[in-house]
Amino acid sequence: MPDTFPHRLPDQLLPNLRLVFVGTAASTRSAKLGHYYAHPGNRFWRAIHEAGITPRRYQPSEFASLLELGIGFTDLSKSGAGMDHQIAAETIDVPGFRAKIEKFRPRTIAFTSKKAASLFYSRPSAAIALGRQQRDESLPEMFVLPSPSGAASGHWTLQPWRELAAWIAA
Repeated sequence: MPDTFPHRLPDQLLPNLRLVFVGTAASTRSAKLGHYYAHPGNRFWRAIHEAGITPRRYQPSEFASLLELGIGFTDLSKSGAGMDHQIAAETIDVPGFRAKIEKFRPRTIAFTSKKAASLFYSRPSAAIALGRQQRDESLPEMFVLPSPSGAASGHWTLQPWRELAAWIAA
């Protein structure tokens, strides 16, 4: 597939953030617009507000301003774009993501889909539970959230997002 979106979503990372959201890759729309979770059918921005992670509902174009709240963004694939099943396996960079964790040392990481978590943990999505993950002292606290994508409507629940909000508020 030709690279029609040469300017992928930039990482939004600073040292010691309280939370970093991690997706598999930018959606086609997000890559085109340059904003995280930009598709109108994506529940991300509504979910983080309704769960209590942000004080108001932000727009996708405001993603960079979440750094002021201690919230960052990245993806496992920084060169792919599309739905999870469209992302080429060779663009998934788990070692690169682990290096970012070591460099920036966020307090909490939240995967925004079971697919992203399964790639990180090298386990099938079916073996990944939603919510807070078993603690590994070498990593930040890890959460797995249901995908906010409109394409994943059948598996949607706000509860793991609320669990994350309670954790980062503690």
